[in-house]
Amino acid sequence: MHAPTGSEPDPVSAFRALLTDEGQGLLEELRTYDPGRELAVATRLRRDHPAELVSSALAQARLRQRAAAKFGGGEDGDAARMYFTPDGVEQATRASVAAHRAGRFAALGVRSVADLCCGIGGDAIALARAGIRVLAVDRSPLTCAVARANAEALGLADLIEVRCEDVTEVDTSGFDAVFADPARRGGRGRIFDPEAYSPPLSWAVASARRAPHAALKVAPGIPHEAVPDDAAAEWISDGGDVKEAVLWFGLPARERATRATLLPGPRTLVSAGLPDPPSGPVGRYLYEPDGAVIRAHLVAEVAERVDGRLIDPTIAYVTSDELRPLPYANAYEITDVLPFNVKRLKALLRERGVGTLTVKKRGSAVEPEELRRKLRPTGPNAATVFLTRVAGAPAVLLGRPAA
Repeated sequence: MHAPTGSEPDPVSAFRALLTDEGQGLLEELRTYDPGRELAVATRLRRDHPAELVSSALAQARLRQRAAAKFGGGEDGDAARMYFTPDGVEQATRASVAAHRAGRFAALGVRSVADLCCGIGGDAIALARAGIRVLAVDRSPLTCAVARANAEALGLADLIEVRCEDVTEVDTSGFDAVFADPARRGGRGRIFDPEAYSPPLSWAVASARRAPHAALKVAPGIPHEAVPDDAAAEWISDGGDVKEAVLWFGLPARERATRATLLPGPRTLVSAGLPDPPSGPVGRYLYEPDGAVIRAHLVAEVAERVDGRLIDPTIAYVTSDELRPLPYANAYEITDVLPFNVKRLKALLRERGVGTLTVKKRGSAVEPEELRRKLRPTGPNAATVFLTRVAGAPAVLLGRPAA
């Protein structure tokens, strides 16, 4: 049994120990690690390996399990071969989103990218897989060590150079494009002010303008008025969840319109500069636009495609008397529209034999779980309830996904 050393190694040294033969053997043994048996597993492994190495390997096994959602789990996914830090798992771009962005860069003819604030290398990996040479820069020695190990693990070290440096001091003049992902989390959680990013958004914009092409990853909640006039904004969702917004610089004129991209696909809705759609009575069908469509202010483009209208001028639900399936919104057939009243809704659900209830809300202060407790639905049928406003008044819409 190994005796304790009496002092903890620095984080970079502790991580590099995982890259040794002994560290790799431990990670392989933990490939099918069960968190519920961690104490027993740790006790067993510490009989034959240094305690600090076992702790590092267990931490990495936990991170790999968390990263499976972003980088793919199982034998075919990247997560089991990659390395992570806690912040890296939280902040890394989802692989599908990074691949989409890399594809747009490649379509522009970009062959080299300076990836600033590269983190654990998620975007650098996608760019390299698109055949693009990458300079990946971050100021954290540990993060850089992890990014370098990921490039090696995935066989991309020939295309990815990792440099530990302050990104504000990097010369990007020799690259076809710049990609920057400023940190949007601090000691107190998410940062909503773009000028409080690290580095600030204004610095990233200035860097982008010096390059032939550029993309800046920003929070999806960025106000439209904060988007520079010479940038094209793209909001991206994956599986219905909005993941990020990207500010593109140096695009051809035909690609400078605001867009919403839905993954998998990609399926892209481009702004046609339409005015806000009119509002009117609830029709037979209700369309719930994807979150990226709403963030990109492209609800009017959805309404035009279904010959629809809004149920309320302030609510992003589109209604129509026609069913026109499209990838940018989920369609529901509406059977009932009534003023918000719990007793009336409970009676209606009992009459329809509804026991499986999906509750959605937009423009309502009522919490879905609170309403579900009050309704206590029972029965063999399923339905969807929309808590919303119609023509300014609280309302309930009852329906089901359209066939």
